Amino acid sequence: MKAQKNTAGTRIRYRVVAFTTTLAALTYLDRVCISIVAPNIMHDIRLTTIQMGYVFSAFTLAYALFEIPTAWWADRIGSRRVITRIVLWWSTFTLMTAAAFSYAGLLVIRFLFGVGEAGAWPNAARVFTRWIPARERGRAQGIFFAGAHLSGGLTPILVTYLATFLNWRAIFLLFGVIGTVWALAWFWWFRDEPREHPSANAAERDLIESTRGLPSTHGNNASSTSWKDIARTRSLLPLSLQYFANTYGFYFFITWLPAYLLRARGLKSVELATFAGLPLLFSVIADVTGGVTTDFISRRFGTKAGRCGLSAIAYLIAAAAMLGGALAANGRSAGVLIALGGAASMFTLASAWATAIDLGRENSAVLSATMNTAGQLGGMLSPVVLAYIVDRLGNWNLPLEILSGLYLMAAVCWIFIKPEGTSSLHSPAKALQTDSIA
Repeated sequence: MKAQKNTAGTRIRYRVVAFTTTLAALTYLDRVCISIVAPNIMHDIRLTTIQMGYVFSAFTLAYALFEIPTAWWADRIGSRRVITRIVLWWSTFTLMTAAAFSYAGLLVIRFLFGVGEAGAWPNAARVFTRWIPARERGRAQGIFFAGAHLSGGLTPILVTYLATFLNWRAIFLLFGVIGTVWALAWFWWFRDEPREHPSANAAERDLIESTRGLPSTHGNNASSTSWKDIARTRSLLPLSLQYFANTYGFYFFITWLPAYLLRARGLKSVELATFAGLPLLFSVIADVTGGVTTDFISRRFGTKAGRCGLSAIAYLIAAAAMLGGALAANGRSAGVLIALGGAASMFTLASAWATAIDLGRENSAVLSATMNTAGQLGGMLSPVVLAYIVDRLGNWNLPLEILSGLYLMAAVCWIFIKPEGTSSLHSPAKALQTDSIA
C-alpha cells in the first residue's frame, strides 16, 4: 500500500514573523540605549541639554530623509538584501558611537546611524505583505511591535545593569556586535518570496499567494513603484498625521522620559529605570491585543470599525491619560498614567501598519515608508521641542500637555481614513472563505 501524501501546509510564515520580530527588538535596543546613558555621555563629552536634544534628533532626521528611498529600493530588489544592509550599517555606527569624543563627531555618527536604519520597518511591512495572508496581518504587526516594545521596555533595566560593570562606550560595542551577527543569520535563512524558501511546501505557498491580495509574481521580487497610485491615496494624509502624533510621543518615551522622571518627579535608581521602561512594557500587551482586536473586529464588522473606530477610541484614551500624567501630584501616579497613555497610543500600531499595507498592496513598502517618514518628523521634533521648553520655560509638564493634544488630533484623523475596499478583510463573506482555507 502506498503511503498517503501529506498535503498539510508548513508554517514557515510564523517563523518569518518571529525572525522579523527580533529585527524590531534590535532596533529598539540600540535606540533606547542612548537615552539611558545620555547623562554619562553629556558628562564625558560636556554637552548641554539642547545639544543632547539635537543628538537625539540627528538620528531621526536622517531616518526620515532616507526612509522612502530605502523602501523604494526594497520594492526593486527585495527585503532580504536591503534588511541585511540596514542592520550591518546601523551596527557599524553603533560600534562607532563608542568612539565619539566631541559634540560634532557624535552628531555625525548618530546622523549616519539614522541613514543606515532608515527603511527597517517598511521593509518589515513588505515582508508581511509577501508572507502573511491579509486576514493575519493585524496579528503579525501586533507581534512585531510587541517585540520592539518589549525590547525597549527591558533595555533601561538591561543597560542600567550593564553600566554597573561596563562604561557607555563598551555597551555600544556589545550592541553593535549583536546586530552584526543577526544580519548574517537573516541573509542566510530568509527568502523574499514563499516559493523561494526551501522549507515552505506547496500547500503553504499556495495558501499565502491566494490570500495575500497581491498580483502573481511568479518568483519575481521586483516591482515597479506606482507613485501616481500612492499620491492619489486620499487616506494617506490623515494616516500620516496620526502617525506623526504617535511617533512624537514615542520619542519622548525613549529620549527624555528618564530625565523627566528624575528632574520633575524625583524618581531615582531602580525605581527610575522601572518607570522609564514601563510605557514600552505596557505597550507589549497593547501591541498584541491591538493586533488581535483589529483583525477580529475587521472580520466581523468591516475595516472601518476594526481599523478606524478602534484606533480613534484608543487615541482618546491616550490623550486623557497623558493629560492626567501631567496634572498628577504624585510621581508614581504620573509614571503609571504616562505608561497607560503610551500603551493606548501603541494599541493603534497594528491598525496603522495593516492599513498602510492594505492601501499600498504591491507598493506597501513605499506607502508605509511615507507614513513612517511623517512619524519620524514628529520624532525629530519631539526631543528638541522639549529641550527648548525646559531650557527657556523650565516647564517639564507642558510637553506632556502638547502630546495630549496631538493624540486628540490623531483620534480625529482616523475618522477620515477609509481602508475599505483594499483587502479581503472588509468583506465578512470573503474573510470566512479565507478562514476555511487554513
